[in-house]
Amino acid sequence: MATIGYVLKRILMVLAGYLVAVLVGLIALVVIYAVLSALPNAPAYFDLMGVTPIMALVVPPVGMFVYFLTVVVTGMQTLVFALIAEFFSLRSFWLHMLFGGAAAAAGFMLLWPDAPDDPERWADMSIIAGAGLVAGLVYWLIAGRDAGFRRPLIERSG
Repeated sequence: MATIGYVLKRILMVLAGYLVAVLVGLIALVVIYAVLSALPNAPAYFDLMGVTPIMALVVPPVGMFVYFLTVVVTGMQTLVFALIAEFFSLRSFWLHMLFGGAAAAAGFMLLWPDAPDDPERWADMSIIAGAGLVAGLVYWLIAGRDAGFRRPLIERSG
């Protein structure tokens, strides 16, 4: 019975880690766009991303829609990555960051399948993958450090 409880705890940690990581990844995305829009000769559409947090605060359904859309387009690949990490007890922070970046880039490709044909979309994909790296690190902090469905032989105290 203790093993079932441990697996349920891991599933809840994975879910909580994913939901918080998506939120932090969206915040990181806005910060990256805001920093890049301050650079000289930055594309004008970078400035648009600087007002998105204000719009999300003024019109909360917009923020909730963006959050829900992000969960939908990154959920399946993140589930696959999380199951791989849990089954093989992969606890490396850089691996979780790589998974986060790959999941974010794959989600971007689901929204814009013609991105490889448009050179401007490559910059967007790299920015989104960078935000995915941040989200992967946050996921690792919450759930990835103790990844593994198998119960550890020695329980950590504290």
